[in-house]
Order: sequence, then structure tokens, then C-alpha cells
Amino acid sequence: MQPRAFLWIALGVSLVGLGVLIALTLLAPRDSPPSAEPPAARWGPPAEEPVRSAAPAGFATLADAEWLASTAEATGIPQRALAAYAAAAISRTDADPDCHLSWNTLAAIGWAESRHGTHGGSSIQPDGTTVPAIIGVALAGGSTDVVTDSDNGAIDGDPDHDRAVGPMQLIPQTWRNWHNDASGDGVEDPQNIDDAANATAHYLCRAGSDMATEDGWRTAITTYNNATAYITKVAEAATRYAD
Repeated sequence: MQPRAFLWIALGVSLVGLGVLIALTLLAPRDSPPSAEPPAARWGPPAEEPVRSAAPAGFATLADAEWLASTAEATGIPQRALAAYAAAAISRTDADPDCHLSWNTLAAIGWAESRHGTHGGSSIQPDGTTVPAIIGVALAGGSTDVVTDSDNGAIDGDPDHDRAVGPMQLIPQTWRNWHNDASGDGVEDPQNIDDAANATAHYLCRAGSDMATEDGWRTAITTYNNATAYITKVAEAATRYAD
């Protein structure tokens, strides 16, 4: 074979090899760039309003029973707790329609504070009372603010420092301002989910403005607990419940 023929054969082989290399390069699997984490929720827009009971027989029955059952199943919120959140939102809507407080925000706080009254093995009884009582750590500094005793231990059992109590974790000072007997059992009790949710609703609407806006919502929740991680946790839970 002539040298020129060898040259053409070599060139052909080179071109074929180059083509294979290009094809392999184009067809080779590529590492996808890591997907960006979705931004953290900044606030909890209001959910649709609860369906109201046609014949309520007390605070805990302000929301329709079928709505409570279906919403509890969809969200995983215990139905007795949900009844209190919905009732508190309905009550606030009637008393302060400009606040626009929604049940999903109250539920998000209840979840963040006590997992809807189940923290430490507690549970909410049919009458709304949390058993055993939920009492937080002493607010004595370190990882908490320092809040000296304001109730002589009457509410939280601590004569030296205040402790947050009940399913909504209200401190005695807050309870003193917003105490109420929403349950209608004749006792004002922060360990009762009806009383506690209603007190929280009053507090939020007084602390914030229009909770159907991001600014109003964040102002109210910041007043309740100003930790950034807490606000994000409540925002994410409120958004999840609304969805």
C-alpha cells in the first residue's frame, strides 16, 4: 500500500475516534446543579374561614362539626384543639373584624408551643383541659429571658420566676391581661385550650394590626415571641395548615 493511502486511513480513523469522543461527551450523564432550597415562609396568610355551626351550643361548637372533622383529618390537628382555634378565630372576627385573625395562625402557634397540647405526654380532654398540666421552664436567664415572678406562683407553681403555662404557653403576666372563661365552665384556666386560644386571639389582635397583611402578621407574632426561628416555624406551620 502506498504511503499516501496509509495517511488517508489514519486520518479517517482519527476523525471516527473524534466523532465517538464527541458523542460520548454529549451523551454522558451530567451532574445536575443542586436545586435551590425554597425560601422560608415569611408569614402565614389567612386560610379560608371555618364553616360556622348552624346551632352552636357553646364556644367549642362555633365551627361546624363536619368542617372540624374534615379539616382535622386533612391537617392532623387534634379535633378538640382545632375546635378551640376555629372558635377563637370566629369570635375575634365578630368582635374585631379588622384584625383578620385566622384559625391557621392560632393552630400554628399551638403546634409550635405544645404540639396542640400533647407536649410531654399531655392531652386535651373533651372539656378542653390539658392533662397533665403543661408548665414551661423557669424564665431565669441563660437560654431564656429573665422574668421574675408576677403571680406568687399561683398560676405556674414557681414563686421565684414566671413560667409559660398551658397549650398556648402563656406567661402569667399575659394571662393576667387576657384571662377569660371561653369554655364557660366557670373557671378561667390557661390550661384549658378554649380559654388559652381565646386569650391568644385577643393578644394577637391587640399586638398587631391587620393580620391579613405580612407586616401586621409579623408584628403580632414577633410580639408573642421575637425569635426569628420561632416566627419562621409559625409561618411555615400556618402556611401548611392553610394549604
